[in-house]
Amino acid sequence: MTQLQLLRAQDYPRMPWKNGGGFTEEITRDNGEGLDGFGWRLSIADIEESGGFSVFAGYQRIITVLQGDGMRLLVDGQASRPLLPFDAFAFSGESQVSCTLLGGPIRDFNLIYAPQRYRARLQWFDGTSRLYSSASTVLLFAASNQVEVAMAGETHTLGLYDCLRLEGNDGLLGLDVQGRFCLIELISN
Repeated sequence: MTQLQLLRAQDYPRMPWKNGGGFTEEITRDNGEGLDGFGWRLSIADIEESGGFSVFAGYQRIITVLQGDGMRLLVDGQASRPLLPFDAFAFSGESQVSCTLLGGPIRDFNLIYAPQRYRARLQWFDGTSRLYSSASTVLLFAASNQVEVAMAGETHTLGLYDCLRLEGNDGLLGLDVQGRFCLIELISN
């Protein structure tokens, strides 16, 4: 039986970065406490100035700019393309990473997951979408003020940065979604 949890942005706990350089709002995670023990974690971070990223050895990261002009990452000495809003970029959590802001402060969206424990897929959508997923964990993150999600005869309205978490899916889940959103699918290895 699929369990549904609606997570509201105003309830996300705020915590310091691992390197102490800023703050993160944690949306949700599979388990663990603090910055250890999780298999996957979804969060939002505010980057006020250019600087270094925290290291997450044993994890893969996918980052997306939500607000602001964007940034360019330097990953193990290699410059990334300019990362503009809603342009996802993946890198190893073990890498030495720093960012250069392309304008002022930005807000970003992060999926961090342990690839030895999970396979992950992250996709951005805008408009009206009919989607299907057989992933055991499905996360739908709202990136516009009102995102409408219809599934199994129920409709849910998400506000900006709210998240719908579906756990225990063991079939083909159908979703009709309207708005700008990110779909994250996680499958245990």
